[in-house]
Amino acid sequence: MTSIIRKSPSTGGSSPDVWGIYEKDTGSVQYIVADPNTKKAALIDVVQNFDPRSAKTSFESADEVLELAKDNGLTIEWVLDTHPHADHLMASAYLKEKTGAPNAIGEKTCEIAELWSDYYNVSGLFDPKKDFDRLFKEGDTFSIGDLEVKVWLSPGHTLGSITYIVGDAAFVHDTFMYPDSGTSRADFPGGSSKDLWESLQRILSLPEETRLFVGHDYGKGGREAQWEATVAQHKQSNVHLSGDVSEQEYRKVRDERDETLALPDRMLHALQVNLRAGQLPPAEKDGQHYFKIPANKF
Repeated sequence: MTSIIRKSPSTGGSSPDVWGIYEKDTGSVQYIVADPNTKKAALIDVVQNFDPRSAKTSFESADEVLELAKDNGLTIEWVLDTHPHADHLMASAYLKEKTGAPNAIGEKTCEIAELWSDYYNVSGLFDPKKDFDRLFKEGDTFSIGDLEVKVWLSPGHTLGSITYIVGDAAFVHDTFMYPDSGTSRADFPGGSSKDLWESLQRILSLPEETRLFVGHDYGKGGREAQWEATVAQHKQSNVHLSGDVSEQEYRKVRDERDETLALPDRMLHALQVNLRAGQLPPAEKDGQHYFKIPANKF
C-alpha cells in the first residue's frame, strides 16, 4: 500500500523525530516518535484495517508502520493509543505481539469500558486492566529512550482521551484538527464540548513552538492531508479558536456542528474491539469471531 509519509525532524536537545503515516480510508494519522540518539521509539494510534462491508480485518497499515521503523533502524519500546477510537480499529494487541513492547492507553478507558458494556449489553467483556500493560493517569511520565514523555488527561472527544508530550512535540489526538478544519467533535457518549474547550486551552498553553500532531485530517477543499502545526499557528489561524473566541461562542459552534454529524461508519464495530486493545470479540464454538451491533440505540 502507498501512504503519505512525512518526517518532522528533531530540532535538537529533548526534541524527538516524528514520522506521520496517513491512513486514507479513515483519515487517520499514525505516528512513530523516536529519540534520535538512542533510536528507541514508540508507535501512536496505529490503525487495524477494516472493511465494514465484509467485516474483514487486516494489518497492512500496521505492517507498513513497522517496516518504516525498521528501515530507520528504530527499536519499538511502546505501543501507545490516545483513546478508544470510534472511527477505526486499533492495532495495539497486534503490535504488542509483533514487537514485544508494552501497550498503553489512559486509565479512564476503564470508565469508557463500563459505559459501552451497557450499550452492548455485554457485562464483563471489556477489561482494559488485562488487555493493556499500562493505564496512564494525569501527570504520569515515562521514557522513550532518553526522552521524557508527559501524560495529560485531555477529555472532551471522549472522557478518557490523553495527550503525550515529548519535548517540543505533542500528540493531541481528537482535540485539534489542522487549523483550517478547527477542532474535533465532542458528541460521543462521555464527550463534552466544555471538557474539550478546557483541553484545547490547556494545550494552547504549551510553548508556541510546540509541534501539535493531530489524529485526523480529511483533506479540506481537496488539499493534500496535513497533520502538523505549531501552537502559534493554531492561535493565529485555527478556524474555531482564533480571534479571542469565548468559551460560550466556541461551544455553541461545536455543539451545533456536532448535531449535524452522522456516527462514523465503523464506530459500533470499533468500540467493542478497541476496548479489548484491538482484539476481536472472543471466538464462539465454531471458531469464528462475531461482532455484536446494538439496533436502534443511537
